[in-house]
Amino acid sequence: EERITGVALESPSVQMRALPDGTVELLSTHDQLLGGASGQKYLGCVFPADQGYAAKIAEPAMEVGRHLAQRGVLGRFAVDFVTVKDESGEWTPYAIELNLRKGGTTHPFLTLQFLCGGNYDGERGVFLTPEGLSKYLVATDHLEDDRLKVLTVDDLFDVVVQNGLHFDQSRRTGVVFHMISCLTECGRIGMTAVGDTPEEAWRLYQEAEEVLLREADLALQEEA
Repeated sequence: EERITGVALESPSVQMRALPDGTVELLSTHDQLLGGASGQKYLGCVFPADQGYAAKIAEPAMEVGRHLAQRGVLGRFAVDFVTVKDESGEWTPYAIELNLRKGGTTHPFLTLQFLCGGNYDGERGVFLTPEGLSKYLVATDHLEDDRLKVLTVDDLFDVVVQNGLHFDQSRRTGVVFHMISCLTECGRIGMTAVGDTPEEAWRLYQEAEEVLLREADLALQEEA
């Protein structure tokens, strides 16, 4: 094994699908959100991957995908990368892992497709709706805090609507929650924030996290 170092280091992934006729579709690229004690635990993702290296990781990933298709692989799979930026600002990709399955990035991407329509343009590194509008997302399946156990599912829906965080179908932006049944029992929930720009997706994601924790604190104070 080689330790990869540089000015900046990121952990993106490429998602593909092998079809019965032997062709391979490029579905998406994501930047992974990592954390935990070691900083290596998957917590969520950002879509699409940074345009500085989205195309650079897609090309070798598709080579891997075509090889797998020739060997009879069918369905969704992904290749994880480490990308490193040198002092000149250039990114170099290193493939590190193959996942022959749906992954943590599958659900957020399918949520975006279902809500907005459209597909990922691999050459441009952007998701486009049928109207040609770009969409971006930030998602997690691991927003976890013991304080959240005080909230019920009904509380969640009330908080989301009162703070204007719900997904607006007219604008096709907002936050969609999943793993809702884990909220009261485990203090854990998943969410996908969709925006018209990367900045808007991040703003909605961070606002949703802040609002949920604030409301949890208020509920705990009332109980006390």
